[in-house]
Amino acid sequence: MKIAVVGAGAAGFFSAISAKEHHPDASVVIFEKSQKVLAKVKVSGGGRCNVTNGTTSISELAKGYPRGEKQLKKAFSTFNTTHTRDWFELRSVPLYTQEDNRVFPKSNNSQSIIDCLLKESKRLGIDIKLGTGIRSVSEKESALELTFMDGTSSDFDKVIIASGGSPNRNGFDWLEAFGHKIEEPVPSLFTFNMPTENIKELMGVVVENTLVSIQGTKLKSNGPLLITHWGMSGPAILKLSAFGARALHGMNYEFRVSVNWAGEQNYDIVMSVLSEVVEANPNKLASNIKPFGIPERMWLFLLERSDIPSTKKWSELGRKGLNKLVNTLTNDEYEVKGKTTFKEEFVTCGGVSLESINFNTMESRVCKNLYFAGEVLDIDGITGGYNFQAAWTTGFIAGKLN
Repeated sequence: MKIAVVGAGAAGFFSAISAKEHHPDASVVIFEKSQKVLAKVKVSGGGRCNVTNGTTSISELAKGYPRGEKQLKKAFSTFNTTHTRDWFELRSVPLYTQEDNRVFPKSNNSQSIIDCLLKESKRLGIDIKLGTGIRSVSEKESALELTFMDGTSSDFDKVIIASGGSPNRNGFDWLEAFGHKIEEPVPSLFTFNMPTENIKELMGVVVENTLVSIQGTKLKSNGPLLITHWGMSGPAILKLSAFGARALHGMNYEFRVSVNWAGEQNYDIVMSVLSEVVEANPNKLASNIKPFGIPERMWLFLLERSDIPSTKKWSELGRKGLNKLVNTLTNDEYEVKGKTTFKEEFVTCGGVSLESINFNTMESRVCKNLYFAGEVLDIDGITGGYNFQAAWTTGFIAGKLN
C-alpha cells in the first residue's frame, strides 16, 4: 500500500507515524511545499512547545475548542491528552505540567519534540520530500492521483491531507474544487489593539483574575489579562478572540470591551469587600491597600480612573467615591480598534468543513481513501496546548486509515 501525507507539520508527522505503525508493510511519504519541517512546533510556546494541556477530563478538554468541540469529544476517546503524554514519554521525552495546565517538555526546548518526531519517522522508514507542493488531488480508477507544482504526478492508495491552516480562502481552492465544503478562514487567537487608550502605559502588568466581555454580544471570558504596548493580551483576551473569531471579524475588529478587574461579578460583594477595607483602615491611603490581588501600578491607574487622588485616605472616599471605584472595578470600558496576530503561530478558524469529514476515521465524505488531519480542518482551540492536541488526535485517527 502506498500512502502519501501532504504537510510536514505536527499533524502531518503524527499521521505518517500512525499510518506506518498501523500498516508496517505500507510505504509512507510526507510531501512538504517549503524547505522546513515542523516550523510551528519550533516556535510554539516561545520555543518551548506547548505539547498539550493537562486536562484529563474529555468533556472539559473539548470545551477548549470554539470550533470542533462536539466532533473532538468523540475523537478524544480514541486519543487524548493522557495518550499524548504516554506517547512522548515512552519515546524518552519527559513532560511536565505548569500551574496553568500547559504541558511542556522537561527540556523546555521545542527541539526535543522535533527530534522525537524525526527519529520516529527515520526508525519507521518514512520518506520526507521537501520543496514539493501539491497542485491537486484527483480520483483515478482505484487510486488517488497527486499532481505536484512542477506538473508531474504520482498515484497513491491512500492520501492524508495535513497541509495546515491558511489565512486566505484561496489556500483551500484545490480542496474545494474536489467537492469539499470550505468554511471561510478568519483569524483566531489575537490580541486587542487600543490606539486611543492610555492603559497601554502599563505595558507588562498582569492582572491574574479578570472577567472580560464584548459589549453588544454574549461573548465573555475570564482569566489573566496582560497589558501590552498596543493594548491587551493574555489568556482572557486570547480565549475571547477565539470564541468571538467570526463575530469580531464581522465587526471589523472595532468594538468596546468591558473589563471586571475584581474577577467578581456581583457588585454588592465587591462593595462589601471595599467597605470592610474602609472599616479596617480608615486612616490609610487608598493607594496603599490593593484588594482583589490587583498589582500596584494597575491599582493606582484604576484610582485615577475613578477620580480618586492617591493621597486620599479610605475614610475620605465617602459613598460617592466608593460607588465610582466599584463601578471602575466591575465595569471598566475600553475601545478596541484592530488586532495583532502572532505571525509564526497564527491560528485560523475556518478550513475544510467538519460536515465533509467522517470523524470516526477522519476520511472525507466526498472521496474514498482521502483523509484529513490538523488545522486544514475547521477546528481550532484556545491557547494552552489545545491546537497541538487536536493535531495529535486527528493525525493518530487518520493514520489508522480505517
